Amino acid sequence: MKQYATYAIGAALVDTEIQVTDHELATMTVEKGVMTLVDEARQAELLSHLTGHLIRANHASGGSAGNSMIATALFGAPTFMSCKVANDADGDIYLADLEASGVGHSLHDKRGAGTTGKCLVLITPDAERSMNTFLGVSETLSVSEVDDDAIAASAWVYLEGYLVTSPTGHQAALHTRRVAEANGVKTAVSFSDPGMVMYFRDNMEALVGDGVDLVFCNEAEALEWGQTDDLETAMSAMRGVASSFVITLGARGAIAFDGAETFEVAAHPVAAVNTNGAGDMFAGAFLYALSRGETYGRAAAFAARAAGEVVKYFGPRLQPADYRALRQEFFGD
Repeated sequence: MKQYATYAIGAALVDTEIQVTDHELATMTVEKGVMTLVDEARQAELLSHLTGHLIRANHASGGSAGNSMIATALFGAPTFMSCKVANDADGDIYLADLEASGVGHSLHDKRGAGTTGKCLVLITPDAERSMNTFLGVSETLSVSEVDDDAIAASAWVYLEGYLVTSPTGHQAALHTRRVAEANGVKTAVSFSDPGMVMYFRDNMEALVGDGVDLVFCNEAEALEWGQTDDLETAMSAMRGVASSFVITLGARGAIAFDGAETFEVAAHPVAAVNTNGAGDMFAGAFLYALSRGETYGRAAAFAARAAGEVVKYFGPRLQPADYRALRQEFFGD
């Protein structure tokens, strides 16, 4: 048994979620449904447009890989997170959330001056989230933040696709994959966002290299990877770079391929209010189920159930007791 079920590296962000209308998105020229990198001035400009909404804003630590590692840990499998936060109030929030969730890290002696990354998450009435991210010190995440010993002590490594936007972050992800491969640790990559595949394709191709053990993506990302509008064609392209993969399909469920067999699972029917964190929850729950020795079919069904639960609420995650309840409901322990 390894010390950690999963080791992850990714951007550490503090989310601010605000409910807006589609008209307001258009007025602010925010692209709907995707993650857009912005500078601090642009983020401040957006917040000035939303002054009347701020009283209803929800704040939580975020970042894709961090959300997934918190989920895996709260379901009951230990995880480790490498990221970068500043010695500021938001950094304190992020660190406290990792520790409260039982996620290992090595941040205490690595926090310096600067600004911890922030993500402005705009939620429209159809539950779609549009993210505007100022990376702050996460933009300089580098090999220095990678913990080789924690990688070797893990069953899986999880690489956040957003790292392809940062030269130093990309190198850190490549280093992490190399250390994992040298130690016989399985590697999973998340495509994270269609824009990451579209605009940073060379870096994403370098991230998957000669092939990884598992890719997580949604339908739009899979189609973009395959440069097609046909899902079967996209799945064929995925098989060229991954021994296994999972494609989430929103309200239509998910498809999981374990290298030999394809599983289709239904979505858990809910009234969604916020899709922020749904994909992260899916990946975290899936990796938790794999740590139990579950099949890809069972893991995908559990992950769909967990993702269906988180979209019922604002914020990227559930209450700690809810993770235990979902585990008990699905696995009986």
